Amino acid sequence: MIKYIDSRKMGRGQHGWLDSHFHFSFAEYFNPDNVRFGVLRVLNDDIVQEGEGFDTHPHRDMEIISYVIQGELSHRDSMGNAHTLTRGQSQYMSAGTGVTHSEYNHGDGDLRFAQIWIFPDRKGYKPNYGDYRFRWEDRFDRWLPIATSCENTSNAAPIKIHADINMYAAMLSKGKQIEFQVKNDRQAYLVLLEGEATVNNIRMNMRDALEIVREDIAITAGEESHFLIVEMAFDEACYNEKYKGNGEQYRGE
Repeated sequence: MIKYIDSRKMGRGQHGWLDSHFHFSFAEYFNPDNVRFGVLRVLNDDIVQEGEGFDTHPHRDMEIISYVIQGELSHRDSMGNAHTLTRGQSQYMSAGTGVTHSEYNHGDGDLRFAQIWIFPDRKGYKPNYGDYRFRWEDRFDRWLPIATSCENTSNAAPIKIHADINMYAAMLSKGKQIEFQVKNDRQAYLVLLEGEATVNNIRMNMRDALEIVREDIAITAGEESHFLIVEMAFDEACYNEKYKGNGEQYRGE
């Protein structure tokens, strides 16, 4: 089953200094039929103007990953971490029992990044932070492992989180094809960050997404295209709630 998510119909948050596309219910956008996809609770595509950012604020019991699409992301938190990341790099924060942090754009030009929240496998973890400066070329025409479960020893992703997920990025050259397998007990959320592509005969443009359940995909890039995918355990309760047994109606353009 594949559900196409048109970015033009996503929730929006526009505040002058911040322009957000909400893949799921968040802040002023609430849709009771679109609260989560399995353990994936939030995926915001945020554009932050130069010199602006998110002031210090709290989180708890959530695994948070940020993936920089363009510009510079400067992080500071109550654990004493202060780091700046650039295009293609990623940071992880386990909010656990409680943490405060800020995220700012101190660079030149706009900052664009994907803000991803994932439910942990249990509450009460000790707060933790980490980041990784991936080499940009390591994702050319292949899946680059970004994050995985702390329990997963077979995935080479350097970022480990407290949830059964696998996150990858890829930069696909024009005309190139790449595949991704979604097993019968798994599901995945694919985002086209930049470019245009066709996935299992579904045409996608920048910021569009796919909810994929128990179906392998083949991606062909119509132009140079940048992807992010979060693969996770199949969530039967979420599936029944969202699709009510009629998932096939969502397939197509």
